[in-house]
Amino acid sequence: MNALMNLPRLVFVVSLILLWLSALIGATFAKRFRPLKEDEREDFGVVEAAILTLLGLLIGFTFSMAISRYDQRKNYEEEEANAIGTEYLRAELLPAADAAKVHDLLNKYLEQRILFYEVRDRAQLEQINTTTTRLQTEL
Repeated sequence: MNALMNLPRLVFVVSLILLWLSALIGATFAKRFRPLKEDEREDFGVVEAAILTLLGLLIGFTFSMAISRYDQRKNYEEEEANAIGTEYLRAELLPAADAAKVHDLLNKYLEQRILFYEVRDRAQLEQINTTTTRLQTEL
């Protein structure tokens, strides 16, 4: 299951093909074994419109949640970048030897934070979190 989550495009394509095939098979069986009468067709149209409306609402709410989560993550990344930049500037107030050490540690910390947002492997994320915690302690 975990390997499947690493291939979202494959899951999308396979799901799309399976749903299309199931709709095709259902439509074929419906036409062959029991065609709709005229009054049933009108009722079917009402139900179909209601289902499509609910599907549209579901898709809209899903996109709304995804966009708000994206905006939240973007804001957190921006706040973290500003905090690191501020700390880098404040390190200038320290004596030269200490400032150089803090700048070096902040550069390493920044590299780890960038890796955190680029890596998808859980084992690597654990290692990055450990390294980040160690660097925070040293800072």
